[in-house]
Amino acid sequence: MQAASGLRGGAARENRGRFPLRNGARDFSMSTAPTPSSLRAFLQSRGGAVPWRHWMEAALYDPERGYYAAQIRTVGRRGDFSTSATLSSSLGKAVARWIVQQWNAAGRKLPLIEIGPGDGSLHRSVLACLGFCGRRGLRSHLVERSPVLRAVQQERLRRWRRRITWHDTVETALEAADGAALLFSNELADAFPATLLQWQGGRWHEVWLRIAYDGGIVEELRDCPPGLTSSACGIPWDDGQRIEVLQSWREWLTAWRSQWKAGAMLTIDYGGRPAEIYYRRPGGTVRGFLHHQRLDGAALYTHMGRCDVTVDVNFTDLRLWGEALALETVECVTQREFAGRYLDIEGDPLYDVGGPAEAFRCLVQRPAVR
Repeated sequence: MQAASGLRGGAARENRGRFPLRNGARDFSMSTAPTPSSLRAFLQSRGGAVPWRHWMEAALYDPERGYYAAQIRTVGRRGDFSTSATLSSSLGKAVARWIVQQWNAAGRKLPLIEIGPGDGSLHRSVLACLGFCGRRGLRSHLVERSPVLRAVQQERLRRWRRRITWHDTVETALEAADGAALLFSNELADAFPATLLQWQGGRWHEVWLRIAYDGGIVEELRDCPPGLTSSACGIPWDDGQRIEVLQSWREWLTAWRSQWKAGAMLTIDYGGRPAEIYYRRPGGTVRGFLHHQRLDGAALYTHMGRCDVTVDVNFTDLRLWGEALALETVECVTQREFAGRYLDIEGDPLYDVGGPAEAFRCLVQRPAVR
């Protein structure tokens, strides 16, 4: 088994380095010649400046050069990072037993929708653990934007392909399931484009990237976008503190929430409450991974489109945003606590006390009864 430090969330409590501010901007002095895939070329195509969120979205999801859309090879030992599902089948077994518990509570076998299935390891473990009786009459729906990863999933799950349908969006998956389903994801929210904020001079600013007059690339502070809310914004911070707000998750959830009528949703990711994820992290939680090596600061921009970019998840926000959309919060526990409810985890290094599974949270939500 690969060392637990190979997990993207394995270093969840490390401190982050910072760059000095220069009149409200951080100068990376990137003087490399522009190429079609470079940050400079991207900024030029967008008028010279973009919010940091737009950069992250392009770095991950640009159809031609984005990491998930075109550059990723796979997840796991041969990829750029590992997830707990690629390191062990234990998470899949725990999720399968959670699924059976939900079926028993509903009195029927609800379809499954996995969102962002990675290399398909989690879904394979779930189906294997459900056994023949659990799979009988079951339909699975996988939501995957990346053509590269979809091909990997189809190969890994070829044994069960007759009962699996792939979708581009949650909306089409819910339509196929008639609005009633069990939704689950592992390390999905952390890859949503984050709005990057910095506390400076008694107020929040949004971080932008722009081409400087000398041709270098700078991070610049601009007015905070209207309508943005986060539980982290209400905490007193020192000047220079950075936080990430997954406003894109809120927008995504809002877009399909009305179609979801019954079932439950399990969201697994690394993160926690704001005070936990930003403890001794004045520079925020943004980092990247390339060939299992961690990247920070200017290295993320140098390798735009070639590396994974990720942030810790503020689960307080996910819970509150869900409740505002009439989703009941059933629980939010550590992955260690969640797995320990269904499995004997003693001896599994992923679930050691103080280990990686304690940096992950399992959030369970369901449509509120009206």
